[in-house]
This record gives sequence, C-alpha cells and structure tokens, in this order.
Amino acid sequence: MGLKNKLKTLRLKAEKVEDPGLEDLETEEENKERWQSIYIIYFTMFLISLGFSIIITGVWPYLDKLDPTAGKEFMGYVVAANPFAQMLFSPLVGWWSNKLGTIRLPMLTSLALFTVASAMYSSLELFSGYRKYWMLWTRFLIGVSSANIAACRSYVSAATKFSERTKAVSMISLAQVLGFIIGPALQAAVVFLGDEGVWLFPNKLKLDMYTASGWINVFLSVVNFCLFLPYFFKEHKIAGKEAMMKQGAKNEKETWLKPDYLSAWTLIGAFFVLVFNFMLLETLGTSLTMDQFAWNKSEAMYYMGILMSIGGILAIICFAMINPLCRWFPENKVMIWGGFLFMLLGRAVYIPWGDGYPVMYDDSNRLMNCENSSLNVINATEFYDYTLNITESACDESILVGCPSSQEWCLYTRVMTLFQFLFGYLLTCLGYPIGVTLIQTIFSKILGPRPQGVWMGLLTGSGCLSRVMGPVFVTHIYTIYGTNWTFGFTALMMLVSMIWLIYFTDRLLPKEIVREEEEGTELNEVNSFVQIPLTAKTDA
Repeated sequence: MGLKNKLKTLRLKAEKVEDPGLEDLETEEENKERWQSIYIIYFTMFLISLGFSIIITGVWPYLDKLDPTAGKEFMGYVVAANPFAQMLFSPLVGWWSNKLGTIRLPMLTSLALFTVASAMYSSLELFSGYRKYWMLWTRFLIGVSSANIAACRSYVSAATKFSERTKAVSMISLAQVLGFIIGPALQAAVVFLGDEGVWLFPNKLKLDMYTASGWINVFLSVVNFCLFLPYFFKEHKIAGKEAMMKQGAKNEKETWLKPDYLSAWTLIGAFFVLVFNFMLLETLGTSLTMDQFAWNKSEAMYYMGILMSIGGILAIICFAMINPLCRWFPENKVMIWGGFLFMLLGRAVYIPWGDGYPVMYDDSNRLMNCENSSLNVINATEFYDYTLNITESACDESILVGCPSSQEWCLYTRVMTLFQFLFGYLLTCLGYPIGVTLIQTIFSKILGPRPQGVWMGLLTGSGCLSRVMGPVFVTHIYTIYGTNWTFGFTALMMLVSMIWLIYFTDRLLPKEIVREEEEGTELNEVNSFVQIPLTAKTDA
C-alpha cells in the first residue's frame, strides 16, 4: 500500500507539472474517491454486458426445453428484447440523472430491477403456461435496467480530466468486451449441473445449467447495488472545472464547442456495424454449432463456453496491445486495419467451404414423434436418394442433433468446417476489442471538452439498435436462407463500412481547441478547430 500511495503522489505531481494551475481542482483524497467511483462504473459496465451475454449460449436450449414449439425465430426476439428495452429507456434514465444532478438513485433503482428480473429468468419453470412469453418479458426488464449504461458513460466523461479520458473510455470498452465474452464462459462453468440439475425447493424450483446463469446475475447485481451506497460511491465531476480553468471561462457552457458532426456520426455508424457483426456470432454461436457439427445442447454450451473464455483472454491481450500500437501508428489507422479488417475477414471466412452437407433430423412432427418414440434422422447426402434412417429413443435429446428439416437450405448448402469456425472466431476476437475500444476513444476526443452525455447516449443507442436488429434479422436470414446469405451479407456490410472509414480517415483525428487571445474576443465565440495529425509531415 505504501508503494501504491507513493506512485499515486508522483502521478499527481506529474499532472501538476504537465498542467500548471490544475492543482486546485481536487485534493488527493478527492482524487482517490473520484477514481474509486470510476472503478465502480467499470464493474457496472461489466455486469451490464455480462447480464446480456451470460444467457446467450444457453437461451436457445433453455427456451427449447421450456417450450419446444417456440423456434429459433422467437429466440431472436428473446435476445433482442434486452437491447430494445435499453434503447427505449436510455434517454429517460439519462434525463432522470440530469434532472437529479446525480446518478446514484437511477443506478440503485436500475440494479434492483436487474436483480428481480434475473431471478425471474431463473424461475420460469414455476410458470405453468406461456413460458416463452415470460422469458421474453424477463429479458425486456433486464434491458430496462441496463438503460443505465448511458448514465455510466456520461459520468465517466464528467469525472475524468482530458488527459485521463482515453484511458477511462478504453477501460469502459474493455469492461464491456470482457462482460460479453466472460458471460458464456460462466455459462459453460455450470454445465456440470446438467439438464436435470438439483432442487432448490423440492418439486418447485430447480438449479440447472440453464438457470444458474440467472442466479449468478442476481449475486453480482446485489454486490453492485451495495457499491453504489454513499459509503463506497462518492460523485466527483471534474471535467467542467478543468475546462473552465484552462480557458478562463466563467461557466461550463462557455467551454462548449461545436463538434465535427460528420466524424461523430461516422463513428456512431461504425459502432453500429461492429456491434451488429459481433452480435451475429453471440446470437448464432450455439445454434450454428449444433446445426453444422451435430453437437447436442450440452456439448454446444460447453464448447462455446470454453471458446469464448479463450476469446476473453485474447481480448485482454488485444487491449494491452492498443496503447503500444497507437504510439507507433495513428489511432484511426489501428481502428481500421486492426479492427475492421479482422472483423471483415472473420465474416468472410464463415462462408462454408466444407465437403458434403450437414447431418439433419426430421422435426416436422417433433412432439408427435417424441410421444410415439419414433424419429427420422436425415443425412442430406442420403436425402437425394430418398432414404431415411429410422432411429429409436426419439425422446433422447442426444438424438436431436444436426440441422432440422425445417431449415431446407441444409439440404443443398455445404457444411462449415470446424477449422474455419475456429479461425473466424479468432479473427473476431482480435478485431472486435480493437475496433470497439478505439471507436469510443476517438469519439470522445473528437467531441472535445463539452459534456458528452447526449452524444454518448447516441453512441449507446447505436449499439442497442444493432443488438435489436442483429438477432432478429440474422436469425430470420439464417433460418430461412442459411449460412451463405448470412455471412455473405454481413461480410459485405463490413466491407462497405471499412471503405467509408478509409475515405474519411483524415477526419477521424483528435481536435485541439485554439483559443484566440485578441482583446475583446469573447470566449464563447471560439468555434475553430485544428486537426492534429498523429504522424508528422514536413513540407519540401
């Protein structure tokens, strides 16, 4: 602890030398409390992402268990319910926070709702009917509670100095990425509970490999709720005071400057595309492997969990590489060639090139077949010879493997190889953390020293919209048209976005405010920006 305090003191002294006059902004105790509050925001962002992703690999088999008639298209609605609610309620939570002048009460309220909704998700077997709609409702409520994400971003923007903002925004991005990736790993960790699980309350409430994820959310959200109590979370907003001191302004509004709208909206669109493509893999991962590799539910959840936990490690490595890369290359170049290019290749690699066709089973009369203990299992290569393999033990879920016959594209679309699936996932794990981190970092810098709550809300809404449209749109395209159309379309989407970013690459640079010193010039009329190239150029 002594060494840690000495390092913190040295850092504060370095800031005072680098920014003379800023030593009056806060005391060392206030600095400690300010960063403690920011760390709590990091954990909250992690939990919000975890609450969404932890059910992704298990939601399809869980839904299929609760209601075998639901179908994969309804699963898309269940996955999309969370971001849809988040998109609707984020402006309201943001307005509420602004009205109160504090985020404490909105955060406590949203976390309490998150706890209740997560408990409901894990208790769906208590409902005698309409279970798929109850699942949809619980995911919607979790989305409502997740609307606090814009308030979190806004607070970090207000609670950091300009020199600290890149690090803080990057850490928010890392917290989200880890939440998205670690969630499925936690789901995989409870697969040992199995489909039958253990009784929490005999013949009423069960803990199994599907419901355990909800109870993990409950535990973590209770911890997060406690962290927002006054003893731990103390709000300190310093960005406005810093801008006023640097510019000699009388109030914060005088420091607000007009942002580059083209650059800002370009990055908002890029964020939409990147999250949309990541959600493709999160949404389809389990059902895709079950269809393509004939894995049963437990195998798909277990292997996808392991794969995504490895992805979490890769994300941490990528995050550690971002700062060194950005010292050698401009941030916008790293974002395009390190983030978007890898994501583009990851989508293109998923277009199937394997020999033969997926194993299939006849699901036309699944419930009737199960009751009659007979089930048709079809291999696409045999289907054209009009031969059917009749198997026994139809009610054994391990028999229901491969592509269902209702997905007719499985009959004529080549199977995906395991190698290309793993290789595409590797490219995604490398590209997504780099891209999503640098989009948020550059976005924050381009906005300049103005309050960023509204703009961060727009960026958050962009991500929510992609998470709404992604699961519904992709599950429809995948279910009806198959892998060629799904991954061909998303690869084209990434290509168009990358071309747009390359064309406007010079606009995606941080701005520095140039203050006019002429006598009589009002500070609130300073509206000029100068682009600062990150690579030096020398005129001949």
